[in-house]
Amino acid sequence: MNYWQLVYNITAVPLLWAALRIAGIFNKKIRMGIAGRKNLLNNLKLELTQLHSTYRLWFHASSLGEFEQAKPIISAIKKMNPSIDIIATFFSPSGYEHSKNYKLANIISYIPFDSYYNAKKFIDCLQPTTAIMVRYDIWPNIVWQLRKKNIPILIANATMKKDSLRTWLFLKQFHQLLYNNFSYILTVSKNDRQAFLDFNTSSPMIIDIGDTRFDQVVMRSNDAQAKNLLSQSIVQNKKVFIIGQSWGEDEEIILPVLRKIQGQEESLLTIIVPHEPTLEHLERLEDAFYGNNSFIRFSDMNNYNGEKIILIDSVGVLVALYKYAHVVYIGGSFRQGIHNVLEPAVFGVPIIYGPKHTNSQEAVELARLGGGFVIHDEKELYRTLRILLDDTQTRYHAGKIAQSFVQSNCGATDRFLGYLKPYLKQ
Repeated sequence: MNYWQLVYNITAVPLLWAALRIAGIFNKKIRMGIAGRKNLLNNLKLELTQLHSTYRLWFHASSLGEFEQAKPIISAIKKMNPSIDIIATFFSPSGYEHSKNYKLANIISYIPFDSYYNAKKFIDCLQPTTAIMVRYDIWPNIVWQLRKKNIPILIANATMKKDSLRTWLFLKQFHQLLYNNFSYILTVSKNDRQAFLDFNTSSPMIIDIGDTRFDQVVMRSNDAQAKNLLSQSIVQNKKVFIIGQSWGEDEEIILPVLRKIQGQEESLLTIIVPHEPTLEHLERLEDAFYGNNSFIRFSDMNNYNGEKIILIDSVGVLVALYKYAHVVYIGGSFRQGIHNVLEPAVFGVPIIYGPKHTNSQEAVELARLGGGFVIHDEKELYRTLRILLDDTQTRYHAGKIAQSFVQSNCGATDRFLGYLKPYLKQ
């Protein structure tokens, strides 16, 4: 282990730091992350003086998506014992910026860059009772410092692809020794468990308990049911088609089909939620429908006058809109990879997506079960959308399959707590 610590600190750490600094010249997001870490430890020390609980749980997530998986665990912990202090850290600015007002965490911060001295000062300062890493964002120096202080470390929602770089040659030995520092590696599936077992680690318990994302989408859907973003008069007697998290590549396939179906389906109301609702993106969408005067931005809904297309020009409302949907298209699947299919599935809605969906095992499984529909071009989209809009029985059946898939995979949060609770009784 001393050998690998030396190798990591004299090669990987300087290279990673140099790469971040260079990338920050060209990337605004990376610059934000570097700037956000200024005076990190001093600010953290001040905030920690406000904590007085016997138990201090530290959750770390790379970004917003991973932190969503931690939320049902944090919520359950707070219900169990509201006095437990929760500290949440992030690697990326998107996770930090979108979560810095999360009410169930006592402190929200960036994680420092993983140099030896940063890691030592950070853990000396933080002094967590237990550390919980979400999914995959694991920093070696921080792990070694936690182990040095005999602080239990768990991985929640652990995943490992068979062809992961972590399994390659000398990297496999490095990670084998790194994972030996953990108390539990709690995976989302049996396949992930086997992938971790293939490291032949000697210390951690590796157990498949499921994915807390299913519990989170149920929690969010319950919250969404209480929100009424659209009045009943707008959606009444309408068939609502939601295009969620769309990119330009998705819209190249969808928009020609949408224009065609709109001419055939008087009761169709389409809600388009771009992945990035920038002014440029919204104007490009408006140009695509220019001439029929049948679109309106969500921010102008007080002036709604029967428009057939609503363009969402704000963030954070997509989940609350799914309750109105009859059919949903999920974007990213004609770009680099599909976005979240569980969020619409929990509402009992059939989901359409493109060929680039294998990054999501949920999308693969929904397509196999019949709750998701994979399309490759405009003709397939038109045919699939036409069937789902016209055939109520087919639409209802596919939606129930999607909803049952989510419900049958819930419960990972309670199983995770079963492994965490012993550390809260010490």
